[in-house]
Amino acid sequence: MGAMISRVAAGAVAAGVAGGVYRALRRRPRPGWSRTNYAGHTVDLYAGPAVALGAAAGAAVLPLPPRTRTAAALAVLAAGGCGAYDDFAGADDPRRGFRAHLTALRHGEVTSGAVKLFGIGAAGLAAGALLKERPVDRILAGVVIAGTAHLVNLTDLRPGVATATVLALGTPGLVRGGLGAAPMGAVAALAAEELGERTMIGDAGAHALGAAVGLAIVAGNGRGGLAAHAAGVLAAAVYGDRISGLARRCRIGDVLSGR
Repeated sequence: MGAMISRVAAGAVAAGVAGGVYRALRRRPRPGWSRTNYAGHTVDLYAGPAVALGAAAGAAVLPLPPRTRTAAALAVLAAGGCGAYDDFAGADDPRRGFRAHLTALRHGEVTSGAVKLFGIGAAGLAAGALLKERPVDRILAGVVIAGTAHLVNLTDLRPGVATATVLALGTPGLVRGGLGAAPMGAVAALAAEELGERTMIGDAGAHALGAAVGLAIVAGNGRGGLAAHAAGVLAAAVYGDRISGLARRCRIGDVLSGR
């Protein structure tokens, strides 16, 4: 009973913080925080930092070991920060997918996508090192955390799709240890605003939520489960990169990326 109460409390805190930050940002609109979505509607990006901070706050109130709490704060806030950087610095960059950003890097250009790729990857590995003891498990954990962050971002194609992904992937983590309660509470708080096409979570929100879900997966699995999840997110990354390349050639990259 105590464990269930703590998970409900974590979800409530995450929802409260996400909703509060979102409302505070909307009360004082900032230039440059609006985008045109797939349907041609103008939406704001305030949901991104709101759900990132909500997920971090929700994890912080769970009765977790200090190393797990540190890992959660590191992974979620770093993923959200890197995503926010790409939301703004990469807003006019037509390149999509790992291959395009790595190609630019080989030619000496550091794109916002490359910063996001390496920043979230490093944060995932650091969080994995805090959560697991053996080197192999630490690497697998890092891949799962960073890969899940990327996976949720890949699903941010239309309003509500990334939200549904977080809720689906976070449910097992809600049962195993409770870490899934934080991202689920944060994203649920703003689901109506997103479905109403008033806001979008953007890269900041998608990556932060995905990292939080990845943490829940890592916390609830041993080596076998980590290996299976790592294989899954890597396959999704390869597939997503191919779709991004096709989108660029067809000139529909902005639609597929949710921009």
